[in-house]
Amino acid sequence: MEKISERIAKDLLQIKAVFFRPEEPFTWASGIKSPVYCDNRLTLTAPEVRNDVENALAETIRQAYPDCEVLMGTSTAGIAHAAITGHILGLPMGYVRSGNKDHGRQNQIEGRLEKGQKTVVVEDLISTGGSVIEVVNVLREAGAEVLGIVSIFTYGMQKGLDRLAAANVKNVSLTNFDIIAQVAAAENYIKPEDVDRLIAFRNNPSDESWIGR
Repeated sequence: MEKISERIAKDLLQIKAVFFRPEEPFTWASGIKSPVYCDNRLTLTAPEVRNDVENALAETIRQAYPDCEVLMGTSTAGIAHAAITGHILGLPMGYVRSGNKDHGRQNQIEGRLEKGQKTVVVEDLISTGGSVIEVVNVLREAGAEVLGIVSIFTYGMQKGLDRLAAANVKNVSLTNFDIIAQVAAAENYIKPEDVDRLIAFRNNPSDESWIGR
């Protein structure tokens, strides 16, 4: 039986939500050269893939966070996934803004959240982990008991792993960089010899020596 991590990897590659280009690297806003481009928002406009993703998120929450009482999406990419997954699970959902609104009630957390409520954060992808940890901190400050994070994809970068550990927050991803690289090679999106280059990038994004390999 095909593992869900491999199924989601195939889905993301098929719709080019995760697109590999080791020969012509993309440039991130930070200036880092990257062999991969991620846009998991594309899952929302691909109904079959969207169904796979949302059902997998729901099942992951059932198994990893059985005591979950409310879902909170990250702004903006996690909002739709939290809403759809919340519908599947019959759970309430809300989301956390990147900052307080400058009008109305000036909320940063949208939706009802009670103190002590067991909460799972829904994120689309995790790289260095900074933005999702900010969301966790906002929820904790509001009195929520954050059980952890569920995400579609993670790079597995050491910086992100260290930040999550330091914040004492668990993350469970549907798939990860290593699996997607392996599936990409098996499905002929990239050459088999490119896998080592991709892993070298993942291990040290600031070292561009993989580009010339």
